[in-house]
Amino acid sequence: MRRQWQARPAEPTRQWQVGAARITKVGESVLESALDLPSDEEGFLGQASRSALLGIDWLRPDFITDEGAVRLAFHMLVVQASGRTIVVDTCVGNGKDRPLHPFWDRQQLPFLEQLDAAGIGLQDVDTVVCTHLHVDHVGWNTMLRDGQWVPTFPNARYLFGRLEYEACMREAAKAPGSTHGLHPSVFLADSVRPVFEAGLAQLVESDHRICDEVRLVPTYGHTPGHVSVLVESDDKKVFITGDAIHHPCQLRHIGWTLAADTDRDAAAATRAALLDTHAGTSTLFIGTHWAGRSCGYVEREGGSYRLR
Repeated sequence: MRRQWQARPAEPTRQWQVGAARITKVGESVLESALDLPSDEEGFLGQASRSALLGIDWLRPDFITDEGAVRLAFHMLVVQASGRTIVVDTCVGNGKDRPLHPFWDRQQLPFLEQLDAAGIGLQDVDTVVCTHLHVDHVGWNTMLRDGQWVPTFPNARYLFGRLEYEACMREAAKAPGSTHGLHPSVFLADSVRPVFEAGLAQLVESDHRICDEVRLVPTYGHTPGHVSVLVESDDKKVFITGDAIHHPCQLRHIGWTLAADTDRDAAAATRAALLDTHAGTSTLFIGTHWAGRSCGYVEREGGSYRLR
């Protein structure tokens, strides 16, 4: 039996100041796992049983509930640095046909109103980064206008990792299989192709530097060309995870993986290397799907790690 999810309202907007850079979290939605189901080894973090999660005391209250339900957030992170306004991952989007994910199917949420309330205008965004090509990271690339999917951010260059895009195109050429709704046929037509057709797409390498303070970091495994985003300003660092660390419980259990991981061994190895590099440093991690405060510093704890 697959883990089932219950939709919850989006979390409040949150901001971090990183030297001269500012990062804003704009929430779209939150999902909580139902408690009355066994874990699903082929689903989302199938190894993460309720008892195992409750044994990690620092996950509460942000990342699990007091009862042990997983909390998974969907939010856009907007980096303002060097005069640039850079969107990192664009959530699920409104009106998208997602029948394999009922909680996302043709959703109508006040996300654009929340973005506007945070002082971020659609015209102001000059760069959009998709850490990888999955339905919950490309949705607001486009919006429906007069029956057509058009780029949401008309003045932006949309950056897609070259390796990621090429792998996605290879997968798209295959017949859809049991892919939990992640097959490119689900999202290419409404969330990626319109960006290319509008001439706003740019393929970049996995270590591409966007500006002096913001660059991409290769973090392969979850997908073949997955990238994360590093913000560095005035000797301060923030690491935006994408899905390299999907949920903070993976700090304690690095080997816990997702059915959606293209290469589970590579995903775990990437996670281990990241945690080893940044543990005990002043690098602030902001999780693309981390709920609540959504951030913390990595510390060593025994033979694994914890979030402070």
